[in-house]
Parts: sequence; C-alpha cells; structure tokens
Amino acid sequence: MDYKKTDWRKSMELKVDYNNMMADYIGADQGFTLDDFSANKKVVNDAYKTVMANRGKGMMGWTELPYNQKEIVADIIATAKDIKKKFDNFVVLGIGGSALGPIAVFQALCHLRHNELPKSKRKFPKLYVEDNVDPERMAALLDVLDLDKTIFNVVTKSGATSETMAQYLIIMDILKKKYGEKAKDHMIATTSENKGNLIKIAKVEGLKTFYIPDGVGGRFSELCPVGLLPAAVVGIDIKAMLAGAQHMDKICKNKDLRKNPALITALLEFMAMKKGKNISVMMPYADSLKYIADWYCQLWGESLGKAVDNDGNEVFVGQTPVKALGVTDQHSQVQLYREGPFDKVITIIAVESFRKTVDISEGCKDIPDVSFLCGHTMNELINTERKATEYALTTAHRLNYTITLPEVNAFTIGELLYLFEMETAFTGAMLNINTFNQPGVEGGKNATYALFGRKGYESTKQEMDTAPKKNPEYVC
Repeated sequence: MDYKKTDWRKSMELKVDYNNMMADYIGADQGFTLDDFSANKKVVNDAYKTVMANRGKGMMGWTELPYNQKEIVADIIATAKDIKKKFDNFVVLGIGGSALGPIAVFQALCHLRHNELPKSKRKFPKLYVEDNVDPERMAALLDVLDLDKTIFNVVTKSGATSETMAQYLIIMDILKKKYGEKAKDHMIATTSENKGNLIKIAKVEGLKTFYIPDGVGGRFSELCPVGLLPAAVVGIDIKAMLAGAQHMDKICKNKDLRKNPALITALLEFMAMKKGKNISVMMPYADSLKYIADWYCQLWGESLGKAVDNDGNEVFVGQTPVKALGVTDQHSQVQLYREGPFDKVITIIAVESFRKTVDISEGCKDIPDVSFLCGHTMNELINTERKATEYALTTAHRLNYTITLPEVNAFTIGELLYLFEMETAFTGAMLNINTFNQPGVEGGKNATYALFGRKGYESTKQEMDTAPKKNPEYVC
C-alpha cells in the first residue's frame, strides 16, 4: 500500500453514485432534479461556509486530526509494539464512540476471525471491546482472559461515564488484588488531558495515558487515540488511515457541489428529510464493513436528532438510522424497503475488489436452479446481488445511492469515516442545528445518577419519586 503516491491515492478514491436519487431514474414523485439543486443553492453555500469557517474550532477539532498527530502517532505505534511483545489480549473498556469506532475498524481491517486464529497466524493481540454493562458479559470476558497476558484500555473523556467507570472499578480491583503496585502495567487510560476524573485517577495510579483533544466528541473520535491505539495494537496501519482521511478532507473542501461527495450527499439527505424520508438505512455489501453501519448509526442519530435549532425554535429534526447487511438483509429487510412506506433513504456500500476470491464449485448439473452458479465466484455473487437490490429498489421508486470502495484497506477506511463525518457536519449546518451536542442523552444519564443517589441529583430523584405511578391495569 503506497499511499504516498498520487496515482495510487487517486486509484483508491471512493465513488458516490447518486443516480438513483434523481427523478430521471426514480421517478418525479420521489426523485430530485438539477432544479432542486439550484433551489437549494443558498442552503448549500451557507452550510459550506459554516463548516469551513468552524474547522478546528469548538467541537470541530476532529477536522484537524488527519494533520496534527505526528508525535502522538509515533507514541501509539511504539506503545503498540511494546504491547505486542508483552500481551496476548487488548481489552477496550468504553461505550458509544469509544467502542463503536474501534469495533468497526477492527472488523474492517483485520482477519474476520482474528481472535480465533492461532497466535502463529494472528501475530497480534486479540481485541475485545466491552461496550455494555451486562453482568453476564463481564463475567464471560473474565472467564476467557489470562490476566497475565492482558492489558486494558479504559476510554472516557470525562471520566464520569457511568458504564465505563463501572468497568474500570471492577477491573482495577481485580488487577490490584492480583498484581498489587504492578496493576498499572495492565491498564492504559485514554481521556482528556486537562479535565475530568479519569486524568486525575490516571496520575494517581501512574497509568500510561493518551489524550482525547478537547474539540473531539466521542462519535468523531475514531481518528484520535481512542481508535488509533486499538487499531495499531492489532496491526492496522494507522498512518494510512489518517492519510485516507486527509485525502478525503481535501476532496470535501471543494466548493463545487457536484465534485464534493460529502456536500452532495448532505444535500440529498437534507432534501429527502424535507420530503418526509425520516429513516436512513446504511447497507454495506461486505462483512468487513458490517460494523461501519453501527458506527454510522451513532454519528448520524446523535448528531442530527435535535429538538431545537440554533435560533431556539422547536424543529424536532433528524433521521432514524437503521443498519442492514447485504446480502443477509435482502432476506429480512428489503421486502419492507421495496414495498413499505416511502420514508427511507438507503445508502449502499459496495466493494469493487475483495481481498479474497472464492470459487463456486461444480456440481448439481441436473438441477438448473443450482448449476447456474457453477464456474462463478462468491465475489461475483455478492456484487451481482447488490446490483439486483439497487435495481429492485429503483424500479420501486425508492431513494438509494451507492458508495463504492475500490477495495477495503486502511486508506479507504480512513476516507470512508471522514466522508461520513463531513457529510454529517454539512447536513447539520443545512438543518441549522448544533450537530455536536447531545442534550437528549443527558436525560437518561441524569435519571441514572439520581436513582443511584449521586450527590447533586436530589431534585431529579424527587421528581422521579413524585412521577405518576404505573397503572397495573396496563400490565399483562
């Protein structure tokens, strides 16, 4: 992979085909026209100016991650090499963006059975990402780990994330009981450098620490140490990932709507929302990209689902993100997408060249329904089924567009992640909302704090205690 060569980078550019969003192909009732683009020219220009003017400012610090981490990347790579020598398991303790990004990139760029491979073939530590507080899950994890060969990475910017800190308390207690003062050798912290609880804990405990920049929120954090450290530990080329993001960033700076993939998809999604398309389906046709859809769901839902706009008006905007997997969900969800309500935009992710080729064997010559497959490959089959789904959706007048990766590698994954981040930023600007806050998340957090008796949440506890009691008549 020679991402330093211009020709190679050009050959690895993602392509966005939005033909099936246009009236020419989808029909006038559902599709868009070039006149629609012209009618929204001011919306597009204003959104572009807003995003570009705020690059690197406030909670848009993530726009600079492809450029400003040379020393950090060197430290991460050196740390990953040391971990590889000493440990066989790397466990991320986190939730939300601290978990979804590492899971998505691990699935995309490592062997699909990485943790099951013998060490001689795997060559790098196993990766576990513990993104929930189900007690059975924690117990199961501890059943399979050899703690002598395990290092944990606790990830929370604030150090006040209840789920992550509960995991930390459990694990650190186990480590201290087993290793005493050497417990710190089995734990790395990734957190804010200047504020919050975890940085204080890390200093007291003497933990190796990586920092999350102040202007980088959880769902935009995969290209900082949150995601880069786990990726490096399992052998992923993080410099190539950042190079891919940098390449996409340059493309997304283009003022020309038709040459800026993030801007054009943002406009298409914005116009679709205005027509009542309140569901966004992400459907990759590759198992390696399965969890990109999960990561996208947080990015899109948490960023765009807002009750008020920047002027304080109640707007209740956003699309509900839905994850699907081709070909699997052709047999579960596509029936709904093709014949159900006209309330969805389906984004298909295609891969031109898979990393492996599997031939379909000869056989069943006397059964035409089976023998037609002989002499072909699974590669042909999955891409043929993808094209068939596009056709089926389009002939049913369902909005869909396709993002194509020439192949799945660290560079193209960097491009893809950054494309979605920029698309989200542009769409939020078009909707005139704060794309980077998440006030709706705080309600559930505050209620949890109150129920646990956390100091400072007494009024919330009182409010919950005086809420109407549930009617047993409505329980069956």
